[in-house]
Amino acid sequence: MGQTIVEKIISHNIGAQSVKPGDIVTVNVDRVMLDDIMIPFIVDKFNEMGFADIWDPDKVVLIYDHLVPASQQDDTRHYKVGDAFVEKYQLKNIHRSDGICHQLMTEAGYVKPGHVVFGTDSHTTTYGCVGAFSTGIGYTEMAAILGTGTLWVKVPETIRVEINGELPDGVMSKDIILRLIGDLGADGATYRALEFCGTTVEHMSVSSRMTMANMAIEAGAKCAMFTPDEKTAQYCEIELNDFQKGLTGDPDAEYVRVLKYRAEDFVPVMACPSQVDKIRNVSELEGTVIDQVFIGSCTNGRLEDLQAAAKVLEGRHVAPFVKLIVTPASRRVYEDAIACGAIRTLVEAGAIVTHPGCGLCCGRTGGILSDGERVVATNNRNFLGRMGTSKVEIYLASPATAAACAIAGTITAAR
Repeated sequence: MGQTIVEKIISHNIGAQSVKPGDIVTVNVDRVMLDDIMIPFIVDKFNEMGFADIWDPDKVVLIYDHLVPASQQDDTRHYKVGDAFVEKYQLKNIHRSDGICHQLMTEAGYVKPGHVVFGTDSHTTTYGCVGAFSTGIGYTEMAAILGTGTLWVKVPETIRVEINGELPDGVMSKDIILRLIGDLGADGATYRALEFCGTTVEHMSVSSRMTMANMAIEAGAKCAMFTPDEKTAQYCEIELNDFQKGLTGDPDAEYVRVLKYRAEDFVPVMACPSQVDKIRNVSELEGTVIDQVFIGSCTNGRLEDLQAAAKVLEGRHVAPFVKLIVTPASRRVYEDAIACGAIRTLVEAGAIVTHPGCGLCCGRTGGILSDGERVVATNNRNFLGRMGTSKVEIYLASPATAAACAIAGTITAAR
């Protein structure tokens, strides 16, 4: 019997010939990510468990991104607790305002193909874009890993998603993952791996794959898996070894479900308020008046996203009374977007460009909305109260679609 990608990674990690869905195994952790929101709770649990040392300080990454800059008085407590923990255990992999955790974990080279990675944020599934098994956990589990370097997991079943063909103009990987979430439902992949393959996926950039892996959790997925290739190797600045080259689903692997799509059939879509799986074609929503547009987050704040928005906005201007907020996913993305001229184009079109970080996506700094306002955003969640009050309407879309909406002042597709 063949194996899926996640089965290969887990069996290799524990030194077993094979594993099967439902097996309970203890994995050896290659890297962990702690975020600023969770650090006080992690520290409390770590101390409560009685650990005296961290199993491997070099494998720990602490990132300040959700609460930067501070927008509430209690935010600074998180900084102080985190900094004290760093000093006590001599942690070296610390990022203060360098960008969003999920962007930095791959961008800064912490995650490699075949790694087993855990983070205290649900969108840790993002690292599957480079062929790593990564998933979000709570602060209790993270404290246990810090003390032991291990964690038990149940081997997930896998849903295989095959996408072949060439995407139409104006359609991005965000439209693909939104469509898939709509088809599966918000719980349709609960504790399952989503394994992506096909010619469309092969031609995608690593950034486009990151968008899809990031939002896999919105269908309940435990992880999202992409086969490492030369694009992955270039992005990770490595040469793939034989194990990493072999991280592809076997033809005779057992899949709980196989979904097949033709790339040509995809169209620009949106997730409508206030459910991520409430998917509608943009054409069905044309003319809906909006108040704000947000382009950023760990889903769509990368260079290719800002470039896609800039291409739509070039020579045009944001509609009167519409706020366009752009938040690069990292300092490197910000610098690259300046170098290629994308930031200039966005600013000239009327955009407000903020510092790299989570910002509006997690309802903190940078554009909180109020009752009756409507926003088109490129992030990953549109739950009630996510970006302000519970009476804010959030539509999720691709950067190209979001930019087009900013120009029109209404929901529309990029043309």
